Amino acid sequence: MARAISNSLCPKDWVRGKAVGNGSFGIVNLAMNRSTGKLFVVKSSRSGMGLQSLKNEADILESLNSPYIVRSLGHEAVDRAASQQEFNLFMEYMAGGSLLDIVEKFGGALDESVIRSYTREILKGIAYLHRNDIVHCDIKCKNVLLGSSGNIKLADFGCARRLGGSSEVDACSKNSSQFSGGTPLWMAPEILKNEGVGFLSDIWSLGCTVIEMATGRPPWTDEVSNPMTAVYKIACCDDLPKLPSGFSNEGLDFLGKCLQKDPKKRWNAEQLLNHPFITGGWNQMCLKEASWSPTSVLHAGSRGNWPLDKLESPTEEDISTWRPFLMQSEISKKLRRMCSKQIDLQATEGWIEVRSG
Repeated sequence: MARAISNSLCPKDWVRGKAVGNGSFGIVNLAMNRSTGKLFVVKSSRSGMGLQSLKNEADILESLNSPYIVRSLGHEAVDRAASQQEFNLFMEYMAGGSLLDIVEKFGGALDESVIRSYTREILKGIAYLHRNDIVHCDIKCKNVLLGSSGNIKLADFGCARRLGGSSEVDACSKNSSQFSGGTPLWMAPEILKNEGVGFLSDIWSLGCTVIEMATGRPPWTDEVSNPMTAVYKIACCDDLPKLPSGFSNEGLDFLGKCLQKDPKKRWNAEQLLNHPFITGGWNQMCLKEASWSPTSVLHAGSRGNWPLDKLESPTEEDISTWRPFLMQSEISKKLRRMCSKQIDLQATEGWIEVRSG
């Protein structure tokens, strides 16, 4: 077995531990440096699309240096039998787990004061990425990690993209052949309509993530019973995901700045960092009593009857199913034609035909 190691920070002698999660295209395991006993995580992939995605993630992470972005410790490529290659990406261990784990462990929803604090750090990470011409493309609770002290870092850059320009409006890639994934219920309308991805696409996803923190549920689950109906609503209608009923006026206004269907009307990350929802006095933060608040941790697992596992963590097969829906020019034209007409939202058969190409 030949092993090629890159980056001096990479552990030279390590042992793989139990699986602690999965990313867009790879399995994540706890790992230990045999010499020092230091813990870290290793994300591994062998499949074609997964391999390319993980290499893309390694390339992006190794170019970044921010306290709000998970830190890369290097990578290695391992030659396996039958000319198969395994790619391992080493990253710092975030002991707190994902923000999704935290939401589920603490009653199925977070207090608004905590949401403000977490959102502030997520925004700082987004602002850093955008200053470096990078779009994350898959922001959601599952891809936000917490350290043992409660610090927040963005993770899972398998779908991330580098854009060539500096304008969040004009730097919008329309080369659909480069589309690598994302999670449909968190995606911005312009992505689902195949109009391109830009910096402000992350802002829409941020708004959906705030809703997820406040309700313990993915966006749109309270509005429709069929995920494809939700995709239609996102792409073609003026509808917005249901906002948390107990949120403050500042919180609702913040979400309004994020969830603009027209990306040119969304605030960018730097503007949102100065929004009163982020800068407001912490002592005044009080979540209003609301009937939707979970009463026990048993509600944490109540996330609807949708096939959310596939929607939240798409496999290579899932992405291959979505790619024709998002990429084929004729499909995109059909979607735009559908968006220009009044269509019964309960009739989802047409969407099944669109997905099948």
